[in-house]
Amino acid sequence: MKMYVGNLAWRTTTEDLEALFSNYGSVSDAIVLTDRETGRSRGFGFVTMGDEDAKKAIDALDGSDFEGRPLRVNEAQERAPRSGGGGGYGGGGNRGGGGGGNRGGGGGGNRW
Repeated sequence: MKMYVGNLAWRTTTEDLEALFSNYGSVSDAIVLTDRETGRSRGFGFVTMGDEDAKKAIDALDGSDFEGRPLRVNEAQERAPRSGGGGGYGGGGNRGGGGGGNRGGGGGGNRW
């Protein structure tokens, strides 16, 4: 089972996460997500374990203190597919945006 682990301290590493969860069983994968520009932790990660071990870890760790912060641990949900537009730019109210995810709007209408 893949678990979401949130509210991590900025200094928490993938190794820290793996060590914490290994107290509850065999960890098959662990990662702390980082900002691709700064390399700094984004404050959350994912851990994958067998179902029974994952349930034990969720029961024990959700709300518990880790590195001075209360962890949020639950079963990871599949990410919903992204719908057009992206990032709040383009496609809105007759402004000539065209969506497509780039800030310029992708060849739409009036550029003023």
